[in-house]
Amino acid sequence: MLLDYFLRLLVAGILGGVIGWDREYRAKEAGLRTHFLVALGSALLMIVSQYGFNEVLNKPGYGLDPSRVAAQVVSGIGFIGAGTILIQKQFVRGLTTAAGLWATSGIGLAVGGGMYWLGVFAMVLTLVGLEFLTIIFKNVGEHSSLLAFTTTEKENLKRVTDELLAKHYRIASYDVQHEQVGHVEIYHATMVIKTKHYLDESELFLFMQGLPDLTLERLS
Repeated sequence: MLLDYFLRLLVAGILGGVIGWDREYRAKEAGLRTHFLVALGSALLMIVSQYGFNEVLNKPGYGLDPSRVAAQVVSGIGFIGAGTILIQKQFVRGLTTAAGLWATSGIGLAVGGGMYWLGVFAMVLTLVGLEFLTIIFKNVGEHSSLLAFTTTEKENLKRVTDELLAKHYRIASYDVQHEQVGHVEIYHATMVIKTKHYLDESELFLFMQGLPDLTLERLS
């Protein structure tokens, strides 16, 4: 029986690791190690929930719900998922990663419960949702990107906005903070831009790198 427990933990960790590798490749907030540990921990708690209280249950007068520990995983994983969600202005990042972690915990629970093939199939469907659906529906709806830069030349603010509008990007939010450092004026700009196509970050990156007195802080 102990070998079966070890196998469940191993399979859960592998399945979670596969999903994590995909997220690592995409440079997302949670990668291989996080997904591996979520699946492994979920499987372990499922095993403990099912078999960890057998000695107590065999005693007269005791009655326990073996599903209570596993149920806490479903709600508890929300704390980890919430940590991957970043909100800035109108821009939200990490929702898909949080959902992926939640699905990974479900895979771990399934494998921990001995339902190996259900866990494998759920892993495949999770990868389909993360990768293939993105390819199929990449031109449906608008896609958001966060752009942040600092410049000492005010004219650069207009140059960037003109370039975005010329490329048919929609500026969803635009915030500029101004500060005086000695005799130098510094402008901190943050924009959320939307487009119906994926942003060609390399093209925009090269454009902004070519502007004088401008430091690109974030483009993602």
